[in-house]
Amino acid sequence: MFTIDLYIYYFASMMTFALYGWDKHLAVVQSSRVPELLLHVMGFLGGAFGALCGMIFFNHKTNHTSFLCLVPLFLILQLTVSIILRCFVL
Repeated sequence: MFTIDLYIYYFASMMTFALYGWDKHLAVVQSSRVPELLLHVMGFLGGAFGALCGMIFFNHKTNHTSFLCLVPLFLILQLTVSIILRCFVL
C-alpha cells in the first residue's frame, strides 16, 4: 500500500544515491565536484536513505561531521513525517 510520500522518498533516495556515486567518481578522477550543499539539499528533500546508503556503499563523505550528523537527522525526520501522515492524515 504505497502512497505518494513513499514514491517521493524512493525516487529522491535513488537520485541521491546516484549523486553520491557520481561525486565519488569525480573525487577519484579529481574533476569538478558536486557541491556539498546540493548533497545536503537532496538528503533533506527525501533522499536521506539514499544518502546514507551512498555514504556506506561508496565510503564517501564519512569523515565529514556535517554529513555524519545531518543525514541520520534527515532520515529520522522523514520517517517521523511518514509515520505522522499514516497515523493522522491518511
